[in-house]
Amino acid sequence: MSIVPMCYETQFFGFTPQTCVLRLYISFQDYLFDMLLVVESVILKKIEKFPNCGINRSEVRQSTEKYLTFVNERFNQLFQRMEKCLLKMVLNVPRNVLLPEDKVHADCLYSKEKFDSLQSEMSSLQVQYKAECLASQALLAELEEQNVVQAELGKILTWFDSMDKICREHGNIDLMESFAFMVQTSKKLQGTVKKIDIKHKKLKLDVTCKKAI
Repeated sequence: MSIVPMCYETQFFGFTPQTCVLRLYISFQDYLFDMLLVVESVILKKIEKFPNCGINRSEVRQSTEKYLTFVNERFNQLFQRMEKCLLKMVLNVPRNVLLPEDKVHADCLYSKEKFDSLQSEMSSLQVQYKAECLASQALLAELEEQNVVQAELGKILTWFDSMDKICREHGNIDLMESFAFMVQTSKKLQGTVKKIDIKHKKLKLDVTCKKAI
């Protein structure tokens, strides 16, 4: 049995040619063995009609086995020739023949320089892809943070709305006006505190100067 790999033939037929030949060999062997058993049974029936012929069943079996060995040797010699014929002529795809799915390789020939160029371009694209993935992750993180801030702002606006509603229900002025008034008052208080602080520092400076005199 040939052990030469026939990958292209396997791709075309869907099975290895060696497997096909082996199955044929086993089928012929089984058929030969079955045929000799039939012949042996016929001989035994003939012997039963002649009880004084001097041939017993064991002698018939020995003869059958010898004949099987002889025929099997001749069959193996013939099958070796048939195997070569099958593998070289019947189950062989010529080297100048391309399968339909491989014809694209004949139409798209490329050199080593072109291959190296494609490899370099692919590496550059991989770097760009990784950079875009990182940028996308950063944008997603920022978007998530903005969503959190927006949710917090929504809570604050809801709180302002509820406070404004409560103020209106109790006859108070508008809440936004109240906050604006508070802001103005706070600014005035800050200005007054600054003036007082300046006067205090000036007064403290005068007292120090008088003590020095």
